[in-house]
Amino acid sequence: MPETLGGRALLFLLLFTVVMGSAHYYVWRRAVRNTTAPGRARRIGTAAVVGLFALMIAGLLVETPVLSWPGYIWLACVFYLAVVFGVLEIPRLALNRTTRRKVPIREVASVGRASSSGDHAFRSSEDEARRADFRATSPAATEERQFNAGRRLFIARSLAVAGGVATAGIVGYGATEALSAPRIKTVPVNLTKLDRRLAGYRIAVVSDIHLGPLLGRAHTERIVRMINELQPDLVAVVGDLVDGTVEQLGEAAAPLRDLVSTHGTYFVTGNHEYYSGFEPWLAELDRLGVHPLRNERVRIERAGASFELAGVNDVTGTNFQDGPDFARALDGRDPASPVVLLAHQPVQAHEAAKHGVDLQLSGHTHGGQMFPFHLAVGLQQPVRSGLEVVDGVQVYTTNGAGFWGPPVRVGAPPDISLVELHHNFASR
Repeated sequence: MPETLGGRALLFLLLFTVVMGSAHYYVWRRAVRNTTAPGRARRIGTAAVVGLFALMIAGLLVETPVLSWPGYIWLACVFYLAVVFGVLEIPRLALNRTTRRKVPIREVASVGRASSSGDHAFRSSEDEARRADFRATSPAATEERQFNAGRRLFIARSLAVAGGVATAGIVGYGATEALSAPRIKTVPVNLTKLDRRLAGYRIAVVSDIHLGPLLGRAHTERIVRMINELQPDLVAVVGDLVDGTVEQLGEAAAPLRDLVSTHGTYFVTGNHEYYSGFEPWLAELDRLGVHPLRNERVRIERAGASFELAGVNDVTGTNFQDGPDFARALDGRDPASPVVLLAHQPVQAHEAAKHGVDLQLSGHTHGGQMFPFHLAVGLQQPVRSGLEVVDGVQVYTTNGAGFWGPPVRVGAPPDISLVELHHNFASR
């Protein structure tokens, strides 16, 4: 299995290098080659693009803030530069076409007659090729080429500046969103089977905290403080807590021990736990009072009423002999009692529906994190963000409280969700 994981990591790195190398080449053409003449300025610009590409790869491979911060910031910049330059292709082509100067043929002919009354005088019987040759070498044609070249250079530089300004604005805004405190979302959910005595039960849902080289202990402390201020009945951490080993990030995760709620804190694995050493992390979280639900369930009781809280492993665990087992987690329970399932990926709802789950709480998608990735999420996951129904199961997907890769969020701010369970009076 390690060989398989290593092979997949190598394939990802190869694809990433090819895709981002292509993006850098495109950005270089639009921002350097099209805006400079051959010479020193172009060489400096080329060296800068190559250096930034190397910095980005280093930031991905070497998990240290010194390299990771600038490397990931540039990753966001080159991505949005490529997107913005792609959008600007239409006005670029239109401006180059509409502002092009073309010298009329009669002007070329008059210049020819003035310069030579012999071999270069145009007559209707002369070969058209001679006319074209003369036109190409005439002073008017030279002026035309110089004018058009100057216009193209001006347009290229103007659009490069516009693209740079737009990218700086987008990335700056996105970084502010990503690094700001998560927003609190209150999400009421009606459950037909819920006992009236449990109405108003509150579950604080947090996912995708992504402790790592860019987010550390202060990030965890802020999340713990915000959750405790909500005074929830239960806390659910639905995966992707870490991007690193216990040895690297144990201190950053330590504030989780300070989470306070009526019925405790529960955890299910995300895909990143399996890349970070899931077994040591599960032991560490249990030590911190964050109880892993590994294809199992517990009964939550209040005022003589109860519901089932279940958790399944992430689908990535299949590659580590630790995959989801819905039958183990859900079979044999009282069908009259509602069940709330913690599952990292929304796509797991298809299987949850076969086992009569009433509500699934998920993360994984980051809400798309960086537009236009929002559009791609739907190709893999049935819910990008918010509350929707999948195969009859209500699925709530949080945007997550952290980020992965670039410290940038565009159109998908981080959040901590407070899910309130209510009895659906209209259904009885």
